[in-house]
Amino acid sequence: MNSTAHHTDTAHHTSSSPDRSASSPERVQVVLDACSVADADTVLRVLGTRFAEESGDDMPRHDSTARSDTWTGAFLVGRDARDAALPSDLSLDGSVAVELQGGPVAVDRLRQTLTSAFGVQVSGSASGDQEIDLRLRLTHA
Repeated sequence: MNSTAHHTDTAHHTSSSPDRSASSPERVQVVLDACSVADADTVLRVLGTRFAEESGDDMPRHDSTARSDTWTGAFLVGRDARDAALPSDLSLDGSVAVELQGGPVAVDRLRQTLTSAFGVQVSGSASGDQEIDLRLRLTHA
């Protein structure tokens, strides 16, 4: 799968909620690193099943200029999160490094969704006044 298909596949939902600023406690910035295109697509499909992707420039995108392949996106993890069934074809070929940054409640909700789909190991975290930065390693469950 090429990265163009990846962009199309992961942009399936829009939010019917009002726009939220970059500092919103419901917004979680997601960075996937050190993984294949297929694995990045799988992780982003899981998140897109439950949470609205923030529209605009922060839509999940592939950044091949980084030292390794990196995918970024922003998800709105509010009370209006969907209670949708996760895709049945969840499989990771390797491990995926994930960084989540946002409000503590929103980051935890997103982490719980990832835990329900994959094996999750916390590899680091940092907390500030209003925000948490959580680093995870995902594997096939």
